[in-house]
Amino acid sequence: MWGVVTMLGVVAGYVAVLLADARHYYTDDTEAQYAPMWVLLGNELRAGRFPGLVPWEWMAGNYSLEEAALFNPPQLLVYLIAPSVDNLAVYATVVKLGFSMIAGLGVYRVCLAYGAAPRWAAVAGVAFPLSGWFLFFDQASWFTSQTGTTWLLHAWASAVLYARGKSGPIPVFVFLWLTLTIQYVFPGVEAALMILAVVAGELIHQRDWAGPGRLALAAGCAGLAGLIANLPLLLSSQVTWRGDARIRNESLLTVPWSESLNASLPSTTPAFEGWWGFVQPLPMVYIAWFLIPALAFIDWRQVWPNARAYSGIAVFAGGMLMWTAGPGAIGPLRWPARVLPLVAAGLLVLVCVLLSRHGTFASVRRRGIAASVLIGLLFVRSLSAAPDLWHRHLLAVVTLAVLGAMVVWAARTRGTALVCVLTMLAMFPIAFTQVEAAPSTPMSYNFPAKRSDMAAAFPEFPGLTLQLADRALIAPADRSLDRAYGSLSIGSYAKAVGPRYVNAYTPVGHAAFSALLCMAWDGSTCPDAARRAFDIESSTGARIVDLMKVDRVVLHRAQYPNAGHDDPVPGWKWVAYPGHEQFIAVLERENGPISATGGDIAHAENVTIGATSIDGATSHTRVTSPSGGRVVFSRLAWPGHRITLNGTEIAYTTLAGTFLAVDIPAGADQADLTLTWMPPGWQIGLSTATAGVAGVGLLHWAHLRPRRRSPNLPSTEPAVHDIARPSLEFP
Repeated sequence: MWGVVTMLGVVAGYVAVLLADARHYYTDDTEAQYAPMWVLLGNELRAGRFPGLVPWEWMAGNYSLEEAALFNPPQLLVYLIAPSVDNLAVYATVVKLGFSMIAGLGVYRVCLAYGAAPRWAAVAGVAFPLSGWFLFFDQASWFTSQTGTTWLLHAWASAVLYARGKSGPIPVFVFLWLTLTIQYVFPGVEAALMILAVVAGELIHQRDWAGPGRLALAAGCAGLAGLIANLPLLLSSQVTWRGDARIRNESLLTVPWSESLNASLPSTTPAFEGWWGFVQPLPMVYIAWFLIPALAFIDWRQVWPNARAYSGIAVFAGGMLMWTAGPGAIGPLRWPARVLPLVAAGLLVLVCVLLSRHGTFASVRRRGIAASVLIGLLFVRSLSAAPDLWHRHLLAVVTLAVLGAMVVWAARTRGTALVCVLTMLAMFPIAFTQVEAAPSTPMSYNFPAKRSDMAAAFPEFPGLTLQLADRALIAPADRSLDRAYGSLSIGSYAKAVGPRYVNAYTPVGHAAFSALLCMAWDGSTCPDAARRAFDIESSTGARIVDLMKVDRVVLHRAQYPNAGHDDPVPGWKWVAYPGHEQFIAVLERENGPISATGGDIAHAENVTIGATSIDGATSHTRVTSPSGGRVVFSRLAWPGHRITLNGTEIAYTTLAGTFLAVDIPAGADQADLTLTWMPPGWQIGLSTATAGVAGVGLLHWAHLRPRRRSPNLPSTEPAVHDIARPSLEFP
């Protein structure tokens, strides 16, 4: 019943948030990266292609490196459904609601694993999706962080149960696999730290290596299996923006511990460097209104004899708290504030477990004074960060005092079930108020929601388009379909609309290609990009746009005010698109598109090109070269390519660090030149995945064997003092 209450509470929290802002869950990266990517990958899957590489999408087409979760079944289901949904805002909200319900149940399961009563586990489960960073960033924008955290929470619960002999290794393996195959480095590192914390905590708790040792082996099997999704990024990082492995002390989104602990004042405006300056207008470090005041109603004398049973929670929460304070960047791991959701989860689990097992309302006056002191400390901390908002913080203090008094009254007169229900009900108006009062994020794109409206307003651009534009030059008043968004593709906008664009949103990026056209993570380009795109590549004498086999170049008039008035380069012409002239000028080839002809061969020297065919990332071309020559592909030089001539592998080179090129030996006559791509390390990943599955199979067999011999075998978990003690003590 309380598990159902948890799910209903998460839904109620979503309703409260949507009443405050209907687009809360469709902003920033969700609208610019994830939702359009779902549509593209869904179309590729429906066409029967594994979308590891989409060659024509130069900037962000290597989905073995992007946050695409290609080996993650729940996310593949999201992609398969996406092309059938017109309203991306509604779809993103529904998808995120599903994952938030799973995340709430994950916190609920962790609490139960550590011995909490179901009602207090439900309180933690409902509170978690409404915690500050998870609500305003992971759920609103960074979908990958949301899903990674969701599966990690279930992996944590299953890890504790397996270490304590209450479950088998398969749940641990499955949930860790789902965490690791997100293709995002943060959940992988967080999962490793979580396993270390549980192993350490269970060693302290059980004083025996058997349970923690089994858990370590199961986690190792999951790690081996997860390599198939993560090796490509590791082996390709040298050509991306993410190749820097240094540890750097940066200040952006590095959160002082004093701010991380200001967890219960809904009005909190923490002071650390972020996108809004030094004082953040969002309650990023908020966790739950009851969290800090509730510490006064725990019988700490009863906690200490049982502290070993909860040590794993403290180790994990403490480790995450230390991470929030820096260093600012550990290789690709930047912005330590990203781990705030796990600080929230750890503290919610710890406090709700302690309330469940050792909560008390004896000496209520003394405990009320202690709670008031704690609330006063929250007020002082928030007032220190933003003194000019003193009236908001004071109102929040009064709200906490009133809510606390109501809960204490309910505990003394009606029992803990009502306490838990009131605690949850108070979360929803708080969430509504927080979201309604939040300023509009500068990271929002405000894209239209319906794909049909987007497609109807957008120009018909067949073939391959290169856009030279700068998102920063689009005025807020122009961010609508009847203005700039009817003509320009920003981020991954084009993936949702349909045309093939070189530009797209990418957090990874191909460093050489990015430098070649000075293209940024959101697909924006610098003013010099127009010159660079039509530059001559010295070794071939061909223009860059020719080597890319681009059919069309769209120029942003705000960046190129003279576009359309000067003479184009030979072979190109200005083409008018009525209704779009205010925002774009369009260059097209005089002789028509070339991207669909000649396969992916962009340039040939002393080589005659015959029949060509291309299917996804694989192409076949018949080549003839009596004296030997060279072929250049319109293909970005990602690691993982393989070129064969009549079945024999031949070495390839790169031009400008960007284009694949290969020398054709003399005497080739209608030879089959085949270009294929597979994620680098896929054979190793397949082997380790096989080993991981086999390993967990052996662990499961070992788990079942003694139970078959003795069905009534007791749990290996050590006894805990006062295990039958009621969840709250009444005077």
